[in-house]
Amino acid sequence: MTTSKDQLLALVEANPFITQQELGEQLGLSRSAIAGHLAQLVKEGRILGRAYVLPTRHPIVCLGGTNLDRKLHAIESLKMGSSNPARQSESAGGVARNIAENLARLGLPVHLLTAVGRDPAGLALLAQLQALGVDCAGSLQAADAPTGSYTAVLDAQGELVLALAHMELADRLDTDFLRQTAPQRAAARWLVADLNLPRETLDQLRAEALTRQQSLVMVAVSAPKMKRLGDQLDGVELLVLNHGELQAWMQAAFPLPLRRSVRRSAAARVDAEREADRAAKAASDADDDLATLAWQQLRERGLRRLVVSDGAKGLRYSDGDRLRALPAPRVAARLVREVTGAGDAMTAGIVAALSRAPDDLRGACQLGLKLAALTLQSDHTVSDALHPGWLDSPTPSTRQESRPSC
Repeated sequence: MTTSKDQLLALVEANPFITQQELGEQLGLSRSAIAGHLAQLVKEGRILGRAYVLPTRHPIVCLGGTNLDRKLHAIESLKMGSSNPARQSESAGGVARNIAENLARLGLPVHLLTAVGRDPAGLALLAQLQALGVDCAGSLQAADAPTGSYTAVLDAQGELVLALAHMELADRLDTDFLRQTAPQRAAARWLVADLNLPRETLDQLRAEALTRQQSLVMVAVSAPKMKRLGDQLDGVELLVLNHGELQAWMQAAFPLPLRRSVRRSAAARVDAEREADRAAKAASDADDDLATLAWQQLRERGLRRLVVSDGAKGLRYSDGDRLRALPAPRVAARLVREVTGAGDAMTAGIVAALSRAPDDLRGACQLGLKLAALTLQSDHTVSDALHPGWLDSPTPSTRQESRPSC
């Protein structure tokens, strides 16, 4: 049965400039009833507000941090408490920003909602994204605060030793900012939100995703900010985080006696020939058991799907009530430039693939791992070798079977 609201939408589609009076006359409804229907259609994202603009494209909307990445690469083995020779590089950064750039280089429509300072760094960061085709309309430009920064110290092998982040501007992406940027998000089918956002903002995005039937991906940014995830995850299609961030969440969610019990149980199951092998196997089994327990708890809180990355080991992804492991493509040590940005490339690959095939999480993870491997071999946070052909190219890991991680 066609409702009056559906009839109103059909009239708007036929004539976006129709007046409320004309709508009321054709439908036999009062002006207040017409206004109520229009407000509901705006809330649902089926029209975009004034002039009854109808959504015609469906960009992937990324919300969260943008900053200037500074990387200090140690030339020799690091000596703590002393000055170390290093080489320095600067590039654009920020989890949401990096994901947006990866998606744009893959040829997908992208809209970034972020916060920068109204300074040379912030203006340059937005200009670079816009040159790549990323729509930044609605992003906040603060005149009273500098653009955020992220400083990473990398050892001689390119591994992260320490990172310092100044991301205070992201706290201004609050619920008022969401209200102001509702039209920019209304046409999206996929939203990507990093945990630099305030908890109240993340909660509001969850509620909107449920109302508008949008797919919301939340991306962790650090162990300390896992507390922003919240207790209820209804409306979250996918959570992407690394092993350390999952451990941080578990330490807050699970009491210490429970974690110890899981580790004792794993150790008791191990029958090994050598003590060292036994200890390593017990630790691995305990990690698998705790990760599975965490997934079960997250699922009970409303989360639909989960991806846990673990560096060179690959990742684990949810499959029903279990986690399955996928190995990472092998990258020769001599080819690894640094690890910064690899996780964001992985997330972008997963989102890009899911936007095309929403039910194939395994295939999405395979693409994500491939893009992470590409980024490891780049001096840039986002590889400039990325192009739309990567979405359709064969994935070597598709020949490898995923295995249960527990």
